[in-house]
Amino acid sequence: MTNAGLNFGRNFAGMRRMGWCVALVGWLALGGWAEGMWITGYYPQYEASTMAAAQIDFTTVTHAIHFAVAPKADATLDTTSFGLAPAACGAFVGAVHGAGRKALVCVGGAGSQAGFEGATTGFNAPYFVTALTSFMRTNGYDGVDIDWEPLDDSDVEAYTNFVGALRAAIGPGKLLTVAAPAYTEGAMFAGVQRNFDQINIMTYDLSGPWPGWVTWFNSPIQDGGYKFPSTGRLVPSVDGAVADFEKAGVAGERLGIGAAFYGYAWSGGAGVTQPRQGWNASNPPYMTVLTYQEIVAGYYQGAHYHWDNGGQAAYLSVTNSPASNDLFISYDDAKACQSKVSYARNHGLGGIMIWEVSQDYNGGAAAGQRSPLMLALKQALATPRILSVAASNGNLSVTFSSAPLANYRILWTSNLAAGSWSTLSNGVSGTGGAVQVTDTLTAAGARFYRVQTPP
Repeated sequence: MTNAGLNFGRNFAGMRRMGWCVALVGWLALGGWAEGMWITGYYPQYEASTMAAAQIDFTTVTHAIHFAVAPKADATLDTTSFGLAPAACGAFVGAVHGAGRKALVCVGGAGSQAGFEGATTGFNAPYFVTALTSFMRTNGYDGVDIDWEPLDDSDVEAYTNFVGALRAAIGPGKLLTVAAPAYTEGAMFAGVQRNFDQINIMTYDLSGPWPGWVTWFNSPIQDGGYKFPSTGRLVPSVDGAVADFEKAGVAGERLGIGAAFYGYAWSGGAGVTQPRQGWNASNPPYMTVLTYQEIVAGYYQGAHYHWDNGGQAAYLSVTNSPASNDLFISYDDAKACQSKVSYARNHGLGGIMIWEVSQDYNGGAAAGQRSPLMLALKQALATPRILSVAASNGNLSVTFSSAPLANYRILWTSNLAAGSWSTLSNGVSGTGGAVQVTDTLTAAGARFYRVQTPP
């Protein structure tokens, strides 16, 4: 992924006294949209009482998706169940457009399969496409997001025809995106990918207390090489889902990965507090969904927090008495969100998709701290940034901001006009904080630096 260029020139008096002239060139990732990376956030209208549309952090998102209208088997749209009345649509689109971002309307959601299957039959499909296109245009949206759930192999033909017809109907000036199930019919998405501006994989809900399973994370980046004892298959992960889509032929730049602003608390059974735990089949644990704000307010303590290097995922481990009250809470925290930005960059993906933005919002917090996960994404997108240069004993120490899981190359040149750069360091790992590299100087003259990710 190409980094956006932003040049900084500095003269350091101390260096001039030594006979050196130093200038810095910092290649920064100042917002994913500046370099082609999208940050797409879902906003459910039913969360309006918790978070008004105007409170979305539009300095971070590039696209906002209004959730949702539902497909009906008679080829019409249910616009009332999720609250998408004209006034609500106008408020949402107005807020998004006022911030200079793109507004889309979602059709579907969990349990929408039957409605889609009826609406996309040979007879109904043209009427359904017309109804959806009309709703989009009447309410001023910039495009449509498709969320057909669940999506089975038997739906492939109807889905393919529907996507092609909708793409043609909305026209090239509008956006068409999709929330794609992880570990699904990748070959189908390879066949229709040209119709989509974004294929956002729902890389969350990747675990559950199902027969033959173990405790696992909601949205881990990696599988850590761990396999289910029952089947010998690798546990699911963001990386595994992306690999499936790319193996099927979907281009990486069309793919986005999911950041979950919620998590799951595992409890019950004989007591679960860790990932990769099994249980007695007669006494399985159960899961409770919690928003990020609920996790932080009700469960977080420093002593409970852990970062799993194998899964690249955060969790809380809570031991209680009796053991049936133990908790294993898997969720995306700030580090996980920033690591997902790095993963997307490292793998040349198109961007990040958030479900959903209100779960991160705390209206009672201080300004600038009301959406901590959105803030974490913004900070990751703003890396790398050259922070300082310090001279010592003829050497220069270059310090730059970094994101966790990122990889960086630091380059230098003594002649900007020539456009030729040499590598000072490569494969430098991000920490989520400041990283320092040292350049041993051997000759007087100008020195220019840049930092890029991925290397």
